[in-house]
Amino acid sequence: MAAVPALPVSLSGRFKGSFAYFTIKDRLPQILTRVIDTLHRHKNEFFEEHGEKGVEAEKRAISFLSKLRNELQTDKPVTPLEDELPDAALWNQYLDYQRNLPNGNGEPSWFQSPWLYVECYMYRRIHAALAQNPPIDNFDVFKEGKAQNFFESQEAVIALCTYFQELLKNIKDLDEKQLQEELFKLLQVSLWGNKCDLSFSAGEDSSQKSSPLQSLENMVPYILVNDMEKVWSLLVNAKKNRTERSNVRVDIILDNAGFELVSDLVLADFLLSSKLADEVYFHGKSIPWYVSDTTKHDFNWTIKQLGSANHMWMSRCGINWEGNLKKGVWVFHDHMFWTLPHDFSSMSEVASDLYAELQKSNLLLFKGDLNYRKLTGDRKWEYSVPFHQALNKFHPAPLCSLRTLKSDTQVGLKPGQGEQIQASESEWMGELIFILRHLIELQ
Repeated sequence: MAAVPALPVSLSGRFKGSFAYFTIKDRLPQILTRVIDTLHRHKNEFFEEHGEKGVEAEKRAISFLSKLRNELQTDKPVTPLEDELPDAALWNQYLDYQRNLPNGNGEPSWFQSPWLYVECYMYRRIHAALAQNPPIDNFDVFKEGKAQNFFESQEAVIALCTYFQELLKNIKDLDEKQLQEELFKLLQVSLWGNKCDLSFSAGEDSSQKSSPLQSLENMVPYILVNDMEKVWSLLVNAKKNRTERSNVRVDIILDNAGFELVSDLVLADFLLSSKLADEVYFHGKSIPWYVSDTTKHDFNWTIKQLGSANHMWMSRCGINWEGNLKKGVWVFHDHMFWTLPHDFSSMSEVASDLYAELQKSNLLLFKGDLNYRKLTGDRKWEYSVPFHQALNKFHPAPLCSLRTLKSDTQVGLKPGQGEQIQASESEWMGELIFILRHLIELQ
């Protein structure tokens, strides 16, 4: 029996000059500083709503976060969670696992431990700072930024909703080739929508100012791996093989709120309207996460904003999407696993209920960089390693990753392709090169 090759090392802040090092050194402290500033700015609001109790809670939360920032900047050991939230035991078990790794660096700390772990841990501690301090325990410190991103992307949202509503008028008359072209367009819009990421910009404005539909042709050369044809074939075959008892189901594992979420909702509506899918399940975060990730509140708020917009096609989209939720052809799920530090190869063990849910899908669309990092274990893979190998046996259903590169992990390239791009574009990580990556490995 052939030996299983050892997994590459995890990306971490101990590799100076890496994106992980830059993130832990600069971006994470900036994000914490913005969170502290946000709480300061809402002091009067907390007082008006909750009196002195609100102000005391705000002071305690700020003290907790200031201590956290100091621990991070001085590379202190990662400490167990002391709250009693439902996921605390799983987090503390994961800390023990990190402590006992045979090739570990001793006591886990901010710069020495896997970047994926400590970055997730920071967001979980931000959540604890609020959750442990009622009456401000339900305050989302990232809500303002997400709303601002949505409103500042209005031009692009209007353009996309208008395009889509015009498309719906004629969708029944489109032949298979035309349907395929429209699917490819909307997949690409959803891909480019992933640029709007507030954790990458450390909370700075990252809204989509213009219509991405106008620049799709120009952006094609920047797609490193393009398996859209396979996505089309998979959906068409699923539709042909559907029986009266079985629906074609697509699951979208969401990333950012704002314009990206709107682009995902348009794609989901197209899948239903074109009859390529019968139902779409959306998977979001159960707590505020990575600055701009989509929670249930963000999901519902966005659809309501569209529905009440003073623009015919925006409001038409919002009203239709409310209807999809009421009819049950769209379903929103959140699950604790999406905000744990584990990569997805652990899902069947840590969250067997979620894994079983995903197994019901015909196609899983994973949005964004964090999902890609969790799919591939956020390791120092060679660029040419096949995607299915990096998945490390994670395969509940055929899956597709739509991701804008914002970090170092990248697999599935042709031999020499990564090195060639790196030589010509020294800033290719997190700058100009984006990816649509798809794996179909039917068992």
